[in-house]
Amino acid sequence: MMKLGLPNWQKISCNTNKADCVAVYELEKKKLKNLLKNVNKKSVLSFVHIPPPRRGVETSDAIFKCIKEWGIENKIFTISVDNASNNDVAIRLLKDTFSMSKNLVCAGKLFHVRCCAHILNLMVQDGLSQIVDITNNIRKSVEFVNRSDGRLLLFADIVQQLRLPGRKLIYDCRTRWNSTFEMLSCAIKFKEVFPRFRDREPHYDCCPLEEDWVKVVKVCNILETFWATTQIISCSDYPISNLFLQEIKRVKLVLDSGVNDEDDFIRAMVRKMKTKFDKYCGECNLLMAVAAILDPRQKLKAVEFCLSQLFPPNEVQENISKVRIVIFELYDEYVAANDHDQLGKRKMSQVGDSSMDALISSSTSGWNDFDDFLRQSETFEPQKSELVDYLEKGV
Repeated sequence: MMKLGLPNWQKISCNTNKADCVAVYELEKKKLKNLLKNVNKKSVLSFVHIPPPRRGVETSDAIFKCIKEWGIENKIFTISVDNASNNDVAIRLLKDTFSMSKNLVCAGKLFHVRCCAHILNLMVQDGLSQIVDITNNIRKSVEFVNRSDGRLLLFADIVQQLRLPGRKLIYDCRTRWNSTFEMLSCAIKFKEVFPRFRDREPHYDCCPLEEDWVKVVKVCNILETFWATTQIISCSDYPISNLFLQEIKRVKLVLDSGVNDEDDFIRAMVRKMKTKFDKYCGECNLLMAVAAILDPRQKLKAVEFCLSQLFPPNEVQENISKVRIVIFELYDEYVAANDHDQLGKRKMSQVGDSSMDALISSSTSGWNDFDDFLRQSETFEPQKSELVDYLEKGV
């Protein structure tokens, strides 16, 4: 076929085809590697299959091999992973490896960050497990109605009779809890429709009971905060790390209020979720706090406000002090790195100095006596750092 369309065409072998593809890959990899040396970039660098047993040491080796291959071992600021014990081991090993070459900022205090979205998912799954049978009934109901055009029309007729807004039920993806929440929230709007639909459709046998809807409504009222927080944390259109601390605080307040709910069912569910929250968020997340401080609308006020609601009164000041220490350590390290770069540039600029230039800039300059005179005759207030100046100004 190719010969007919293009007589000069020559068939190539599979090996040639493979070699061409690999050559394109290596060329693009080289371009990306050069970009990573100079700019911030978001890219997937590698997919790695780790055969079982997937212990922490194998995960650590795989990550470090990738980092080393791309030449960014001096650029790693922090690593975020799911909350699994083998990941904890992997991060500890990586931290030890990087610490040997002193490549970690703040001595590694900001190195390991737990995945917020994963923590929220674990808590929500605990909540949804309390209504798993009801959720399955609602899911079956949605599937039953949407399975044929006749049922859809019947359902829509009942919706119209009741003058309810909207006419369509939505499916969920079982592996995504926020999708399940959206399905439940949508179904709640039509809770009065399902029993009427059952009266008209003899094969419909999974209609939720009235008390089931009461539970679903209460659960969704709690999960709505988790859903909104996940939408913010999982957003990638613009930087949003400065908002994380406020969102975690909001989740904490919802759980605290639910612990004392008058409904035994809700109280038991929230306590289970709060246990998970305390396990993973019981310590002050320093990186979240630093990100909030660097938002000029928040600064330290946001840390003081949020930590006062996240921790018991006797722990608040201690955690605020930890945050202050870390942000000043971070600032000092950046200042030192900048001074080092400026010193290197000055040395490079002096390489071409003539002997006369070197003579003028030497210690024999007449300005040295004047400098000594100034130091003895004038007193200078210590100059504030940019960080102190930033924090002292209002938000």
